[in-house]
Amino acid sequence: MDGTGAPMTSFDPDTSPRAFRDALGRFATGVTVITTQGPDGPVGITANSFASVSLDPPLVLWCPARATRRYELFADARHYAIHVLDGHQQAICDAFTQSADGFEGLDWRRGEHDVPLIEGCLARFECRLEAAHEGGDHLILVGRVLRAAARDGLPLLFQAGRFVSLKG
Repeated sequence: MDGTGAPMTSFDPDTSPRAFRDALGRFATGVTVITTQGPDGPVGITANSFASVSLDPPLVLWCPARATRRYELFADARHYAIHVLDGHQQAICDAFTQSADGFEGLDWRRGEHDVPLIEGCLARFECRLEAAHEGGDHLILVGRVLRAAARDGLPLLFQAGRFVSLKG
């Protein structure tokens, strides 16, 4: 029993992939947009698979899905930026979920290595690829943080298939 008195249901994730996905969805995650310079211009992708790895050296990771049309653009990128979205930036998230080119009408600038930097986010990590590891249907990309920026605010969160908010 959990804290509410409701029983938990056990399952085998190999034979119940939908139940496994739903269980993973119980964990609330922040929402990020990863950007890089592609061969035809700036590209971005929405991701919630972001985590800190190490403070010394400063390392973070994120995991692009192999099934996405933008996979190769990010798997091959040597430099990229990870943007932690503010609670009011769901439209930015949606734009990059639907298309690699969500930059139209967006406040952004080019950083070092031509990496697109989105303005107004809660935090931003400018990275150089440090390592790539196989991770099933995803690739685990570890980035060395070369520059970071942050401000106060409440993050955009995603949990159980929907956006949720914190009250400040």
